[in-house]
Amino acid sequence: MKKITVWIVLSLAILLSGCAGTVKNMRELPADAVVAPPKQDEALVVFMRPSGLGFAVQSSVYEIVSDKPVLAGIVAAKTKVAYRTKPGTRLFMTLGENADFMTADLQPNKTYYAYVAPRMGAWKARFVFEPKTAKDLESAEFKSDFETCKWVEVSDESLRWLSENMSSIQSKRTEYYQDWLKQPANERSRLLANDGK
Repeated sequence: MKKITVWIVLSLAILLSGCAGTVKNMRELPADAVVAPPKQDEALVVFMRPSGLGFAVQSSVYEIVSDKPVLAGIVAAKTKVAYRTKPGTRLFMTLGENADFMTADLQPNKTYYAYVAPRMGAWKARFVFEPKTAKDLESAEFKSDFETCKWVEVSDESLRWLSENMSSIQSKRTEYYQDWLKQPANERSRLLANDGK
């Protein structure tokens, strides 16, 4: 009986890991869409969610600029979003049931990658950043994940959603940021300058 239960749980996990999420409050781009590389005075960060775990829940991603969340995008399962920003040290946040943070040391004219990875929470999926190193970008797994995820972009609907939910977004940022700062610096998610390509 125990073996059957384990088999059922594993089968369900595999099945769900392949599920794409419903894209809400974002615009889907055509399958053949190509995102332009960053310009000389900007850096590009691609946030990807290749996992199908928690596919019914989306996660929003922000850059914190002058203490204010700026929407980078909302990622459903099996989607990716490209966010352009100024080079330098940046702070990003992702929200689900929780908030997680990531610093990024971005160089001009380079593209960086980070997964938005779901973890099972008490009521719905929690999300954490998984920054990808230059070595990760060469792996077959990363290349497959990149091809599998479809591009989405911020739309007017995204910005309306942002405006309607800003108080909740700010509340979670305040609640979780101090906890993140209490972690040892080497345990906080971080993209390094040489992780870009």
